[in-house]
Amino acid sequence: MSKKTTKITELVISEENEALAIDAISLVTSPAIEVDFVYFNKSKNNLTFAKVDEEKRELISPALIPNKQIYRYDANTDSEYYVYFSKDTVKKAAYSYLKHNNHHKATYQHEQRVAGVLTVESWIKEGDQDKSKLYGFDLANGTWFVKMKIENEDLWQRIKAGEIKGLSIEGYFIDKLEALSKPTYTDEEIVKAYNELITEGKIKKNV
Repeated sequence: MSKKTTKITELVISEENEALAIDAISLVTSPAIEVDFVYFNKSKNNLTFAKVDEEKRELISPALIPNKQIYRYDANTDSEYYVYFSKDTVKKAAYSYLKHNNHHKATYQHEQRVAGVLTVESWIKEGDQDKSKLYGFDLANGTWFVKMKIENEDLWQRIKAGEIKGLSIEGYFIDKLEALSKPTYTDEEIVKAYNELITEGKIKKNV
């Protein structure tokens, strides 16, 4: 009996659908990246923040970790596999998220849009002195971190109760190998093919 091999796939951003790379960030009970966030209020203001008089209602979390294998299950094929993102893809995703003004888009458990959740900071860890260490994280360089302001009362109570534990991205990514297997054509090749179609009479040249 042959040993079952688990597929590991690198996901990348589709150039044709770059705007869809990160559509929203979801607050979830079980984050796919397997890292919980930390949250701060007046009783947990234990780092470098100035003292506050009322709850800040902020949370800090990694959104994507480069080369971190994320478990997936395809019910259609009854198959298990893992996906991961390179440092370059993580950075592109983070930039795209802000470029397309998605900092105010959030969901709960990937199911419903929720109001009152805003990304107020977004950064890529670039070295050992990164401020993410001040929050207790020791993750790889290239990790995308976000700070989110939670004004939604229901969600904040769920966070404080420990029901919501982390973040999970929502977006459109494609298999890198499948993307590389797609044929690409130069402008010269396209013009040549077009002229051949005109010669063969399959299309008419516009005058």
